Amino acid sequence: MGITDLIAAFLQGSLDEAEDGVLEIQRSDLAQRFKCVPSQINYVVSTRFSPERGYIVESRRGGNGYIRITRVHVDHETLLMHVINSIGDELDFPSARAILGNLLHADALDERTARMLLAAVGDKSLVSVPKEIRNRVRADILKNTLILQV
Repeated sequence: MGITDLIAAFLQGSLDEAEDGVLEIQRSDLAQRFKCVPSQINYVVSTRFSPERGYIVESRRGGNGYIRITRVHVDHETLLMHVINSIGDELDFPSARAILGNLLHADALDERTARMLLAAVGDKSLVSVPKEIRNRVRADILKNTLILQV
């Protein structure tokens, strides 16, 4: 088990023990505990505790910086709308793949739909689009196709 998995398991366990579904931790304390850099903590939190997975993350940087992870339960339509609104103007393929994987994991999309959307926003599908605007087109395609799922 790698350091990322260890950190994620620790955070998940701590969150499971929290009575109100809220975990607040010091980023520096956690980094010290796992003997890693704070950016490793940021990576775990952003990839494993995303809104698509049912979490809201708030953080404050600095000496007394903290990370607050809140478990939320939302319906699929609310989740999809949150994802659509969070995509932005540009989206690279690894991010699109992660978003679709998270939506699949959250049962907001079925596997067939997720695979079709992944193919639609993949570099092979966008090969005729100039590279300088490819990520913009990818974002537009994903947002518009996800809207049809709501």
